[in-house]
Amino acid sequence: MNTHRLTRRLVTRAATAAALAGALGLGAVHTATASVAVASPPTGVAAPPPAPAADRSATDPDGGWHQDGLELNAADNRKVDGFVTRARQAERSISPLVRAAAELSDAQLIGFDQRLKSPDSLKRKVATAMRETPGQTVDRSLATINDSVRFTLQWPADEYSTGVTTATGLLSAWGNDSTRWSNTWHRKAGYKAINSAWRAPRSGQLFEVQFHTPESKAAQLETHKLYEEQRLPGTPPERARELQEQQNAIFAAVPVPEGAEQLTGPNGRRSAPASVPVS
Repeated sequence: MNTHRLTRRLVTRAATAAALAGALGLGAVHTATASVAVASPPTGVAAPPPAPAADRSATDPDGGWHQDGLELNAADNRKVDGFVTRARQAERSISPLVRAAAELSDAQLIGFDQRLKSPDSLKRKVATAMRETPGQTVDRSLATINDSVRFTLQWPADEYSTGVTTATGLLSAWGNDSTRWSNTWHRKAGYKAINSAWRAPRSGQLFEVQFHTPESKAAQLETHKLYEEQRLPGTPPERARELQEQQNAIFAAVPVPEGAEQLTGPNGRRSAPASVPVS
């Protein structure tokens, strides 16, 4: 695409987006159907999606939690529940802007109904972090979680690089602070996509936006159960290596969009060195 045309397009869309953001007033959005492109900006106020049903078998009589060989005591479990409640409230002001960014960058907003990570999934993540880092507190573990509210934007490969640039520019212009940028399109093995984390201006809530092509998203879905098994504390090392090899083979077949390997976040933020979760 001609550079000047792209610049004009970004400026025009940024101006339109600023007006749209003001009109939205950071209100809540109606639930969208997964895998369907957003056709119009959200209007009105609607309740957030219903909270995922709790796994009663995972809650101990004393208020603690256990699942898959992981556990939290009652006090830590209550802190995670409080974190879940705050994330759920913050989502109502984050979703309208992400939907607007999707609309204005011609993206499909994938899996919108799953934008809130389930309580059990968060508890597994916190308990795993505390197990892997002895002495780490639940508060410190919660502070590292950036995907309790999460979104996926998707473009065809030939529109991907322009779409990511437009969407991230809009999110940044609306006051969301880019806190993490992990571009793994250059990898020879493993997960391929861009995972970004942002801090919302009003609530301070961290949220994740993944940028995919249809092929990379399909690979992520196909490898999800493999990744989950690999992360379980009881998975033997040899099985973990086998699971990683299976994931590598699936992602190796994903085409890399032109220019995707060079994409950086707002203000030139480049990939974080940490590993990238695919869940």
